[in-house]
Amino acid sequence: MDWINVLIQGILLGGLYALFAAGLSLIFGVMRLVNIAHGDLMVGAAYLGLTTCATLGVTPLVSLLLVVPAMAGIGYALQRVVLNRVMGEDILPPLLVTFGLSVILQNTLLLGYSADPQKLSTKVLDTASVAVGPFNLGWLPVLTFAVAVALIWALQWMFYRTALGRAFRATSDNQDIAQLMGLNRAHVFGLAMALALAVTAVAGIFLGMRTAFDPSVGGTRLIFGFEAVIIGGLGNLWGTLAGGILLGVAQAVGSKIDPGWQVLAGHVVFLAILAVRPKGFFPRIEA
Repeated sequence: MDWINVLIQGILLGGLYALFAAGLSLIFGVMRLVNIAHGDLMVGAAYLGLTTCATLGVTPLVSLLLVVPAMAGIGYALQRVVLNRVMGEDILPPLLVTFGLSVILQNTLLLGYSADPQKLSTKVLDTASVAVGPFNLGWLPVLTFAVAVALIWALQWMFYRTALGRAFRATSDNQDIAQLMGLNRAHVFGLAMALALAVTAVAGIFLGMRTAFDPSVGGTRLIFGFEAVIIGGLGNLWGTLAGGILLGVAQAVGSKIDPGWQVLAGHVVFLAILAVRPKGFFPRIEA
């Protein structure tokens, strides 16, 4: 029973990692952009939620109503004003710009909020659980997993059932032809970044509810997101969920064997999969 419980907890943890990775997968799938600042933007969303909760006296889940559109607006402005100017055949300029953005965000958050760890209090959700057979599952991990599945399903539906999704896919397949067919590439990229940061905002709020955070944790969360994306396959949203679950299960099993092995076990599994299947399990993008 103990090992079954470990697997269940690992799957639920994988939902959080899938949230970390969904925005990364979306951006890479549309623009082939590797956003080094993704983790710091997620932490920035958590701090924005913290400020919203403290100022308005609302719960973290209610703060999503303000944080998600705010992060979407920041994403659109960031893409149109900064990133579109450096995107092209060479992937190095966007990497350098997002790396610089990461450094700026970390230091800005450090200046504004100090290095003290913070946490978004969910009151009842912090300790509430539901009995499923012989197991007690925390409501917050279950809610996190459910939100991850719902978001990935919504993104998948949007990609293949809406005009915006067709614009994303057309621009991703061939930017020049999409531009000739009347799509404004800069605007499409801006919308993609806005959507990615909206998803990142959700991930940031759930990060703040699940664990303590400070301005320096963005890099670690970025690594978890990258590992989930690569395990699942580049550009595949459902693969991202599978990658997050596999990473979460690996960490849960490692923690069961020895508490000090939790993070290491995830990295070892990631490297093993990378050696066997460099493109991940369900790659949508071959190059």
